[in-house]
This record gives sequence, C-alpha cells and structure tokens, in this order.
Amino acid sequence: MANSIFHHEEIYRGEDLVKNLAVKQIIVCGCGAIGSNLIDTLIRQGFSRIRVIDMDRVDTHNINTQTFETADVGALKVNAMQNRVFRTVGVEIDIESKELKKGNIKKLLKGADLVVDGFDNRASRKLVQDYCRENKIPCLHSGLSDSYGEVVWDEIYMVPQDAIDGDVCDYPLARNLISVVVAITAEEILDFVLSDKPRKESRKFTLRDLKIGSYK
Repeated sequence: MANSIFHHEEIYRGEDLVKNLAVKQIIVCGCGAIGSNLIDTLIRQGFSRIRVIDMDRVDTHNINTQTFETADVGALKVNAMQNRVFRTVGVEIDIESKELKKGNIKKLLKGADLVVDGFDNRASRKLVQDYCRENKIPCLHSGLSDSYGEVVWDEIYMVPQDAIDGDVCDYPLARNLISVVVAITAEEILDFVLSDKPRKESRKFTLRDLKIGSYK
C-alpha cells in the first residue's frame, strides 16, 4: 500500500524529482483567489518552502473563490492559510501579514528561487516586477478577471491597468476560471523547478470560449 502523501505525483513525475521540490523557495505574493488555491496545490505536490505575503483578512465573499472556510472569516488570510497547510501536509509555511512596499520588499522577497505574483492591483504588480527585474529574480505573473486569465513570465509581461475602478472585490469572477489559471501556473512552476531548460511558456485563457493559446 502506498504510504506517501505525494504518491500519485511521484508516480507521474518521478520520486527523485518530487523530492527536489522541497528545497526550492517559492514566494507567493497575494493569498486571494490565485494565491490561496495555488499554495493548496503546490503543497500537495511536494513543495514545502513557501512564503506567502498578504495583509488582508478573510471576508465572507472570499469563500466562493478562495480556499478559506466560514470558520476563517475575520482571520488574517496568511494565518488561516498557514493553519490549513499544516493540517493538510504537516508543513509550516512562512507567512508575512504585511503590505509589500519599497521599504520592505528586499526583506520579504529575500532568498526566492521564484516569485509568483498573484496580486490583484496594478501598483503591487508593478512593484514586484520592478524589483525582480532589477535583481534578476525569476518571476511569474498570474492574473484573472471576468472570464479571462493569464499566466505570464516576467520577460514579456505588461502590467495591466486595474480591472475596475473602486473595490476590487466587486468584479465578476468564475471559480472554474481560477481552477484553470492555478493549474497552468502550477505546471509552469513545476517545469521551471524540475527542468534543466525550463520552457517558460506564457499563456492566456478565456473561459467563455474554452480557448487556450500562446500569450502574445
């Protein structure tokens, strides 16, 4: 009988390769629709050195699109995420309940093998991009709005304008879109970490016409 919690992943990718995941430092910026679901996926695949940065608290409307439960409402997202990860795989991830700023970005992104930008606003995305480019840190941007999603490596990424004016919580968003974007993001992360020559493919996805194509 299989006794590894990563049994299926080890069969698919190779046991030795899965072991390599545990030594890579992944920093996830944002613990919302993308960040929370992505972390839940990564830790079930074998990643354990994860740091998540987010200053928000869980709200009721987050239950629809994020991994949180009704019992988490009012808690800091990073605390709820840390507890969830520990219950799931027995790993304690690093958490930073802070707003990412120019004054603390060096400390918060320190040691990253890969930065994943899952923020939901232009200012934060631009801050991550500028710092990663200046310091030659690999960075993958993952974003979504309405029925459109994209997973883009920083080399060709263009920081978009904010999806809407006002409260970002009020834009339309389908849960199925999140699942697809997170899956594509996770596969790009795995390829980057496990391959001698990562493919670094950027993708866009439109839920309404179920079309996946190259990002251009």
